[in-house]
Amino acid sequence: MQEFYSPKEIETKIQKYWEENKIFQVKERVDKKKFYCLSMLPYPSGKLHIGHVRNYTIGDVISRYQRMLGKNVLYPIGWDAFGLPAEQAANKNKKSPAAWTYSNINYMKKQLKMLGFSYDWSREITTCKPEYYRWEQWFFNTLYQKGLVYKKNSTINWCPQDQTVLANEQVVDGCCWRCNSKIEHKNIPQWFIKITNYSEQLLHDLNKLKDWPIKIKDMQKNWIGRSEGFEIIFKISNNNQFLKVYATNIKKLMEATYITVSINHPFTLKLINSNPKLTSFIQKYHSVKLSEVDITNMEKQGVYSNFNAIHPVTNQELPIWITNFLFINNNLTDIALGTPISNKKDWAFATKYNLPITTHPIKNNDSITINSINSNNIEEYKEHKQLSDPTILDKLTKKLINLGIITRKIKYRLRDWCISRQRYWGVPIPMITLKNNDVIPVAMKQLPVILPEDINIEDNFKNPLINNNPWKNIIYNGDLAIRETDTFDTFIESSWYYARHTCPNYDKGMLNPNAANYWLPIDQYVGGIEHAVMHLMYFRFFHKLMRDLNLVNSDEPAKKLLCQGMVLNDAFYYVSENKERIWVNPKNVSIKYKKGKIVRAVDKKGHELIYAGMLKMSKSKNNGVDPQMIVEKYGADTVRLFVMFAAPPEMPFEWKEAGIKGAKRFLNRIWKLTHDHIQHNSILLLDINNLNKKQTNLRQELHKTIAKVTHDIENRQMFNTAISSIMEFVNQLIKAPKDNKQDCALMQEALNVIIRLIYPFTPHIAFVLWKVLGNKEDIDYVPWPNVDLRAIAENEKKIIIQFNGKFYCTITMPINSDEVTVCKYTLQNTSIKRFLKKNRPYGKIFIKNKLLNIIQK
Repeated sequence: MQEFYSPKEIETKIQKYWEENKIFQVKERVDKKKFYCLSMLPYPSGKLHIGHVRNYTIGDVISRYQRMLGKNVLYPIGWDAFGLPAEQAANKNKKSPAAWTYSNINYMKKQLKMLGFSYDWSREITTCKPEYYRWEQWFFNTLYQKGLVYKKNSTINWCPQDQTVLANEQVVDGCCWRCNSKIEHKNIPQWFIKITNYSEQLLHDLNKLKDWPIKIKDMQKNWIGRSEGFEIIFKISNNNQFLKVYATNIKKLMEATYITVSINHPFTLKLINSNPKLTSFIQKYHSVKLSEVDITNMEKQGVYSNFNAIHPVTNQELPIWITNFLFINNNLTDIALGTPISNKKDWAFATKYNLPITTHPIKNNDSITINSINSNNIEEYKEHKQLSDPTILDKLTKKLINLGIITRKIKYRLRDWCISRQRYWGVPIPMITLKNNDVIPVAMKQLPVILPEDINIEDNFKNPLINNNPWKNIIYNGDLAIRETDTFDTFIESSWYYARHTCPNYDKGMLNPNAANYWLPIDQYVGGIEHAVMHLMYFRFFHKLMRDLNLVNSDEPAKKLLCQGMVLNDAFYYVSENKERIWVNPKNVSIKYKKGKIVRAVDKKGHELIYAGMLKMSKSKNNGVDPQMIVEKYGADTVRLFVMFAAPPEMPFEWKEAGIKGAKRFLNRIWKLTHDHIQHNSILLLDINNLNKKQTNLRQELHKTIAKVTHDIENRQMFNTAISSIMEFVNQLIKAPKDNKQDCALMQEALNVIIRLIYPFTPHIAFVLWKVLGNKEDIDYVPWPNVDLRAIAENEKKIIIQFNGKFYCTITMPINSDEVTVCKYTLQNTSIKRFLKKNRPYGKIFIKNKLLNIIQK
């Protein structure tokens, strides 16, 4: 064994050994309990970032630990390879998206292997390969045949920067989730999957996810947005039309004085050209491209439609107003009751347009009467006891239901999933349009519809498939037909990859049910909280679809979810002459500190920089750290140890190179401790029945450490505190006596334990040290250490001694000593004897193993 720890000399050799011997390849085994651990698949952007390293290290630690528990562990990897970023990067680098993507995958694969992750590489998936997306197309066509897929003209969220549609979940504060451009609204033909058919299941089954973060489940509940209320049918005066209006309670119906309708409601669209003022208003808001933020913040305006609705209870006519603040994509409904008596926004709208402000309280005899109140002060009429009385409202509700005036209705905020994208680098939607304009699915035997890869994106804002006639135009039954040129939302690829990992080479169907049902559901899923209402929602939805097609037999895809926190780093920028922020990487910054704070920062070109604080590592802020550079400098184990020790896994942590140096020092200490031990000692067996007090205490701490680390990993997933416990014990071990054979034998036992405890975190150094300690079997196959309960059993207890309830000292006594024994020992103590000469005791309070309180006069 070499004297000094050198990661470069050991890590590559061990990684090669793992690969050549296929150490982490697995297959289904009925004789072992399975454990499926999965980290969310990476997008092949070109380089790993430290966030990737943290995500995959967490998964690897859990996987290695579970293997040591004797489980059959699957830990696979794949590539979420389609998508707009590849198009944009390829265009910028004058390459085809395919060439760019495959090149990035090869590079990032080498980076992952540098970190020693225990992947089963035989199950690697690349979502842009036809053998993968063939089954995705098959699945889409199957859903189409079952009526779960449809195409319609729809008002959609449009990103003007990326020139594509966004699902509602991909709009954040009115902006594109990728480029942060304000979204617009367009009306174009789109393909949808009926996720709304599963709204109730998606909501209800959150209760089954006991080991998912509450925050994630709450976010999904809010996005699904279940609302119980009533549907009310209003006849339109002097017209044979009617409007269906949803209200959450009957009080709103009784308080309504007008009805508001959105500009894109079918009723509104029929009114175009009915009168110049209304036509101008509708055209204005159809032509102006608004984001959700715009809609929220803009002035609320409306135009009278010249129609009134008849109140189904009072027969009063309620004016129908066309408004600019209701949009079908943004609200539970695109039509609403105006209730100015109880809603400030409705009050403001009614006041602006001189609309009536009326309530309809109910008499005590439960008869329904009209009682109009007009006032300039809403505060006077906020409380109406009869309409606020739950008993009266309940009676009224039942009466209106019996009269057929209202029906109970459950609505959801969740909308059907728009899966069309007007981009090239994605899975072709397997549909064709015939000569007679009928749209039909591509025959199953003709799948996959292969995306042509030898295309360079010359214009970033156009889909080249539209003009690719040799690909787009096909012959169907002797006639010309046209392929669909939209591609799938790439969230489809990431919604089922986890299941394909169970049978990546299966060619007889989307999934091999035997393999899928052996491995699924996932036992531990690891990824970022930013996927709460996009990937994780679709992920759950697809699992239920696959269940209903008898591909899987479970209701949910993952039992346990861990959302790792972000990695933060210093961020610096200067403002250019054209007022643009130019972000400078921290490694290129000279920093001056005062009392631990940054007071001046300058880049290599002399720019005075503004310190923006510790921000999430990102390309946009140019504050990322290249993991490869850090691994080459410090070693993979050091990087792994640092990212696991820096903070609890769910919390963000600040990147500090000083922390990496600390991790390296710890590994150096373990290496030196092992080196010194084997240089001077042969392997000896410990006689646990013949230990002195110091040896007994040290062995007790060793087994307490096993218990603590096991609990922290297994039950709490607090990897940082597990590592801290190991570090604390190693410090004790360094100071431990090494004087005799028992000391050396105890050191051998302790090192064998410690090396197994650090193995999930730092597998390379553990692999080497395990061997040099004389163990024949590779550490990859050895079990997790067990706690010797006899070692941690306490033989002594510290007893608190008090006088008249005040602390005096502590004494150490054999465990479970009785009152007589403790008192006798206490009274023999010299200092206590002197103290008692002045004040004789006349009573005492004794609590076994805890306290003796001597009461004095």
